[in-house]
Amino acid sequence: MDLRIFTEPQQGADYDTLLSVAKATEDLGFDAFFRSDHYLRMGSTDGLPGPTDAWITLAGLARETSRIKLGTLMTAGTFRLPGVLAIQVAQVDQMSGGRIEFGLGAGWYEEEHTAYGIPFPKEKIARLEEQLAIVTGLWATEPGKTFDYDGTYYRLADSPALPKPAQAKVPVIIGGHGPTRTPALAARYADEFNMPFASIEDSEQQFGRVRAATEQAGRAAGDLVYSNALVACVGKDDAEVARRAAAIGREVPELKANGLAGTPAEVVERMGEYAAVGSERFYLQILDLSDLDHLELISAEVKRQLS
Repeated sequence: MDLRIFTEPQQGADYDTLLSVAKATEDLGFDAFFRSDHYLRMGSTDGLPGPTDAWITLAGLARETSRIKLGTLMTAGTFRLPGVLAIQVAQVDQMSGGRIEFGLGAGWYEEEHTAYGIPFPKEKIARLEEQLAIVTGLWATEPGKTFDYDGTYYRLADSPALPKPAQAKVPVIIGGHGPTRTPALAARYADEFNMPFASIEDSEQQFGRVRAATEQAGRAAGDLVYSNALVACVGKDDAEVARRAAAIGREVPELKANGLAGTPAEVVERMGEYAAVGSERFYLQILDLSDLDHLELISAEVKRQLS
């Protein structure tokens, strides 16, 4: 069972804070450090000192870590042209020695687009399909050959399809709740399907849709890794759980209903319920990035029980 640390820096974190969390992630034996891709805070937080760019962050972390996987849940397709994105991800994969995993989504948060002058297109899923075709097509093009693409939204002609990632195949992560188009995209392009912030019942239903779509596309359903992203709030006792919940402005009953919250034993039991419907990997959304003791507790008491 892989446990990965997932951060939301738009809520308020500079690069040094993210570096501290990434180093703790590596030192404590977690599998990966992931971050969101947003330029505007959500909710009542002030978001200070302001946003950090996902791929600039990962480029820095690529040089300052050595073992953990690094990636995004999810890179916003609205932020970057697919040809440029393919170059960025390939370069960071080279910088990391082949440790990048690439989550790509359609983009959804209209307010951040307005705040920073980023176009917010209506046809986001159709664009995402073309972006996936282009990025993976550029990486798969043999050296010395060129890549062309003539789509509705993007056109590439005589691209040298360079640079190449360090990995022969960068793992692609697709996720979401969409009942039809999302499973179809996962079946065609994904190495992993991620279900974000979903109940056990909804996860089971969506995993089933993705498995069916994958088999219909001529792939084995087991070719994909199935994962969940869930907020984590773990304490050695009820008082510590309540303190950590208060620090992120959440209530304990709500966190227990919608995330991985409670004592280590309670969280392990909850993970087992998700595992029973097919989840093989967890992205633990850590919202208080100053609380490295939280990561130590999860490593010592949750990760140990799952080993």
